[in-house]
Amino acid sequence: MAIEPHLDPTVRHDMVFLFDVADGNPNGDPDFDNRPRMDEETGHGLVTDVAIKRKVRDSLPMAAQGTDNEERYGIFVEAGHALNSKLGASKTETGLDKKKSLTDEDRKTARSWLTERYADMRLFGAVLNTGTTKDLGQIYGPVQVTNARSIDPVMPQHHAITRITQTKQEDIDKGETTEMGGKWTVPYALYRAEIYYSASRGQQTGVDSTDLELFYRTLAMMFDHDRSSARGTMTARGLYVFSHDNAFGSAPAHTLLNRVDVPSAAEAGKTPRGFGDYSVSVADDDLPRGVTMTKVVA
Repeated sequence: MAIEPHLDPTVRHDMVFLFDVADGNPNGDPDFDNRPRMDEETGHGLVTDVAIKRKVRDSLPMAAQGTDNEERYGIFVEAGHALNSKLGASKTETGLDKKKSLTDEDRKTARSWLTERYADMRLFGAVLNTGTTKDLGQIYGPVQVTNARSIDPVMPQHHAITRITQTKQEDIDKGETTEMGGKWTVPYALYRAEIYYSASRGQQTGVDSTDLELFYRTLAMMFDHDRSSARGTMTARGLYVFSHDNAFGSAPAHTLLNRVDVPSAAEAGKTPRGFGDYSVSVADDDLPRGVTMTKVVA
């Protein structure tokens, strides 16, 4: 049975991912009182690659539930679990902890043990040279995610909040009845990120077609599992995958990704307050030889 082009782990894929936020903070900056991240020069909103991958890590195991190899979808970088303990298990479980020095084949065995168990390591890579695994080096992930940038500049708003009780009993004893706080929101913004998949690195980490299918599914639905009052309403609006017919690629990535065009609403005289204020166009005709395009979310 033939694999659909965008699910083939043996070829290169270049992607455009669009998502938006309404009345929320998609990625707060701790250096600026958790204000939504911005390009200080242009005013465009930013969401870091780290924030996007965090949401993927949190949702991918749920997407994998019920699959034949559910045990392959553990997460390496997760709250409450020390990385060194997980890395050390790659030696103890393979018997390599008894060796004074490792051969290249031993290192490959330890890295394969890890990538077989942790989906985020298989996709995004990891640094292994910490703790007792300093000799394992680094795994270069086949999936690379850029920072997401808003199509138009954003105007973050700060909202003062009052609470009807105090944190400290002594403040209540003083007669205080409320306590002030605050939160930041972006009224509306549409963000664009670019994602790249390297087939050669995917072969090294053991990525298969199910991994790609679940990765796409996670991008499409991860915001539904990350709801909070702080983040407002976040929605995946587009995922366009340009697939090559070989591992090296048949065209430069930028010439393909530029085919997904989202004109500025502000330049058209609008103050964007919803996805309907934008018009996304995709030039999917006359693609270079050996390239196909799949609209996973549109």
